[in-house]
Amino acid sequence: MDNSRILIIGASGQLGTELQILLQSKNLQFWAPDSQQLDLTNKNSIRNYLSKWRPQIIFDCAAYTNVDAAEQDPGKNLNWQINDLGTLYLAQAARDMGATLFYLSTDYVFDGLQPTPYQIEDQPNPQNEYGKAKLAGEQHIRQILNKYYIIRTSWLFGQYGHNFVQTMLHLAKSQPEITVVNDQFGRPTWTRTLAEFMVFAWEHALKFGTYHLANAGSCSWYEFAQEILKNQSVQVVPVTSQQYRQTAYRPRRSLLSLDKVLATGFSLPSWQGALKECLNRKKNNS
Repeated sequence: MDNSRILIIGASGQLGTELQILLQSKNLQFWAPDSQQLDLTNKNSIRNYLSKWRPQIIFDCAAYTNVDAAEQDPGKNLNWQINDLGTLYLAQAARDMGATLFYLSTDYVFDGLQPTPYQIEDQPNPQNEYGKAKLAGEQHIRQILNKYYIIRTSWLFGQYGHNFVQTMLHLAKSQPEITVVNDQFGRPTWTRTLAEFMVFAWEHALKFGTYHLANAGSCSWYEFAQEILKNQSVQVVPVTSQQYRQTAYRPRRSLLSLDKVLATGFSLPSWQGALKECLNRKKNNS
């Protein structure tokens, strides 16, 4: 990777920021354009930027992730513009440049009705607009590219950007009681772990294709909140999905099988260990 031309799209988001820090620690240079310099909803913007810089590796960390807003316009249109069409345009440009594309997908491509962890080859069945658009993005990449890594992940958290951990910590400052659903189960994923696997995949020349990546172990959102706030003077109250209505459908059980990643030799911290390290870093940087 030392002499490779690296492009990060969505560099200011929670994963893009983590990836920038990781690459900088390895003394690797990269381009990190903002959305004015490279607009994922504009085919010409993507093609012009890639033609100018001709990257060899593209880390696509950009996505529309407001799951509830994606159910109706204007969010619905933006969701499909970025996650579907934007991915199509990017895959076409990457093919023409001969670049390798890293694309982040989601556990929401599955319906969450399966009692066992989802294998990569299991049939997707997204139940919300966000999951449908991300699956469409996956399909574009498989149809257009040979050199790609599709990484499905879940419950992303970190010390940058907007995520569940940041929301819980913010609410705990002003509310004595927080209600969190206890009947949706998944695997939390630290942005640092995800960024490290992306770099690991390139440095170890892993076989191109689809991977599932999350931290080891699983929990409900309620259990996740309890762990986040265990040193805070706030009460976490469990509620059902029926009691805590949300616009978009959420999978009840969307555990991703980690077998393929573990077989590569990549070390996966537990979600509890990853959360502890994330909170320590946040505390030390504040």
